[in-house]
Amino acid sequence: MKPLIRLFFRTLRLILAPFMLVGYWLTRPKGIVRPAAAQQDVDARTRSLALYRYPTCPFCLKTRRAMQRLSLNIELRDAQHDETHRAALIAGGGKPQVPCLLITDAQGKQTWMYESDAINAWLNREFGAA
Repeated sequence: MKPLIRLFFRTLRLILAPFMLVGYWLTRPKGIVRPAAAQQDVDARTRSLALYRYPTCPFCLKTRRAMQRLSLNIELRDAQHDETHRAALIAGGGKPQVPCLLITDAQGKQTWMYESDAINAWLNREFGAA
């Protein structure tokens, strides 16, 4: 029974994935416009961030939409199709759950943040328009 259920959901994902990606592309928000110097400062701060995600995960798309709205250039790491990123996610964060934002501070300390709502709230606090 379990393999049949897995097959059903894999098939459903294969059918819905293109529609989810097109929907994401069509509903992308416009990014906020900052002065060039302010955007360079934001870009410098986002170099220490990486988002582990699956391409068609709805929660990952929600987080990517927030990144687009805030005009953030955060490195995207595909934990579904890239085994090295998946292994790093499990080794560092402890579980293969996505989305996961890896935050590396100036001293090199890594913080692994799970849950799209928590990630979006943190991004809004750190990079939202004042």
